[in-house]
Amino acid sequence: MSDTKSTQRLDKWLWVARFFKTRSLAAQAVAVGKVQLEGARVKPAKLVGPGARLRIRKGTFEWEIVVTELAKQRRSAPIAKTLYEETQASIDHRHVESERRGAEQAPHSADMNRPDKKGRRELIRMKRT
Repeated sequence: MSDTKSTQRLDKWLWVARFFKTRSLAAQAVAVGKVQLEGARVKPAKLVGPGARLRIRKGTFEWEIVVTELAKQRRSAPIAKTLYEETQASIDHRHVESERRGAEQAPHSADMNRPDKKGRRELIRMKRT
């Protein structure tokens, strides 16, 4: 799985590690500053290797990771997860953010009085008899 080279372009690594759907999206994110290497803005062609610390912002989520491996080709998601280690602080922060967003999307009081799909089917059955 490991590449024989000790470095790889940042945009390619982000694509191989499945942080972005395409390499051009990865390059664009790096160019606008959504990806930082060792706390600094870099260009998409910057070389990264094992031990590099990245901060990746995508939407409302943010990852702080350490590159552990390089790969030549994009593989399945479980294999891609072996290319990096996420810091514990990053995991905790994303978990808190996810819970906060879930709490904001609580059901509205107007919708609570309306039956769901199962309830509508039961009402239709009751009306038929």
